[in-house]
Amino acid sequence: RQRSKMARSWSCMALLVVALSAQLGASDLSTGYYSRSCPNLESIVRGVVTQKMDDNIRTIGSTIRLFFHDCFVEGCDASVLIRSTPGNPTEMDADDNKSLAFEGYETVRIAKEAVDAACPDLVSCADILTIATRDAIALSGGPFYPVELGRLDGLSSTASSVAGKLPQATSTLNEMVAMFRAHGLTMSDIVALSAAHTVGLAHCGKFRDRVYGSPADATLNPKYAAFLRTKCPADGSSDPPVLMDQATPALFDNQYYRNLQDGGGLLASDQLLYNDNRTRPLVNSWANSTAAFSRGFVDAIVKLGRVGVKSGSDGNIRKQCDVFN
Repeated sequence: RQRSKMARSWSCMALLVVALSAQLGASDLSTGYYSRSCPNLESIVRGVVTQKMDDNIRTIGSTIRLFFHDCFVEGCDASVLIRSTPGNPTEMDADDNKSLAFEGYETVRIAKEAVDAACPDLVSCADILTIATRDAIALSGGPFYPVELGRLDGLSSTASSVAGKLPQATSTLNEMVAMFRAHGLTMSDIVALSAAHTVGLAHCGKFRDRVYGSPADATLNPKYAAFLRTKCPADGSSDPPVLMDQATPALFDNQYYRNLQDGGGLLASDQLLYNDNRTRPLVNSWANSTAAFSRGFVDAIVKLGRVGVKSGSDGNIRKQCDVFN
């Protein structure tokens, strides 16, 4: 009995250490982390993001999506940026990440080179991705917010770690709540972060069944369904990407929520945010108020940026974002 008590005690202590470690990583973050060591950091990254957005508007959505996919698997540690090597398929090549667009990776790579030219070996790829995400949002009309910095880059990246960690186009609200809750995020954060789809694209395979199913998805606006049929062949002979917000595809705004009110959510997991009574009030509120939406979104994405932050011996600063040191 005494051994049992001791075992339980050690088990509780171990859980406490794990919890404290997670908190300590996030508590190391600050908005002025590089103010002395690399004072021009944010302007350097902003310049790169601006140029990449001018080159290709897909930079906006692909950079934001890259950040989300990174943070939801092993935390915000740039592990999604690591390229696979023979015998070690990384997060980048997991099925759920194969659709991540080249423009996001390229934005971080170029920004890292520019930052290291001014401040060698001082800034992590994880922090650069965080800044680039904020800039992609703000430069496309979304809210500007101070970014918390001080992350280290992760030391591990495996394709096998991705399965079951990311929401799917067909996820139920309960499934998404469970995924988000595992990272300390709420139902409100789901509704807020889903608005990133206002500058996103989705391949036809992610929603074809909604358009051509027997019967077709009744929650999809019939006019919108007819439009989607002109973009996506019924036989699946091709799988082109489609803008998720046809009204303001290059603006980070609250049009996403107005689309949901009109039955214009492209993915089933988008539309259910309006169809479900638990989340509809927030959709309606943020559809009607840009200010309220901006507050909710900033709160959610700052919280997302604290997930699984690496510090101390759990990480390092990579010399090259796609290769371990």
